[in-house]
Amino acid sequence: MLDIENFIKKIKAKSRLMGVDPGKTRIGISISDENRILATPLKTLVKKDFSIFLRDINLTIKENQIGGIVIGNPINMDGSKGPSSQSATDLSYNLSKNISVPITMWDERLSSSGTFKIMRELEVNSSKKQEALDKNAAAFILQGFLDFINK
Repeated sequence: MLDIENFIKKIKAKSRLMGVDPGKTRIGISISDENRILATPLKTLVKKDFSIFLRDINLTIKENQIGGIVIGNPINMDGSKGPSSQSATDLSYNLSKNISVPITMWDERLSSSGTFKIMRELEVNSSKKQEALDKNAAAFILQGFLDFINK
């Protein structure tokens, strides 16, 4: 796992990035375009068995020519790191041992609430909100990172 500065140095030009919204069992996945301007929700993976989850992540990397992974870090509003942040850090560490592309973490405070607000404004059916929340939160996280590196 790399800090943001080293991550930016390691990722290849014209490669897509993957955004990850880590959860206990549901993991949201998003991808960027090659120019790293726009994040798009892709899918939600269920993490019951780590080896199956790892296989699905590696397949997504291959199918979408992913050059790096940005994992949301759910830091508390006061800046402290709670159990969810530790879980996201553990996921990042475990993925970095099993995946060849660079990985970094990005502060994801308010990503879920921001995503709910966007979906409410788009009048997404409430029964589909939970279904779409994880992959849209991953896109929200990745878009924040893309905006940061493109400023």
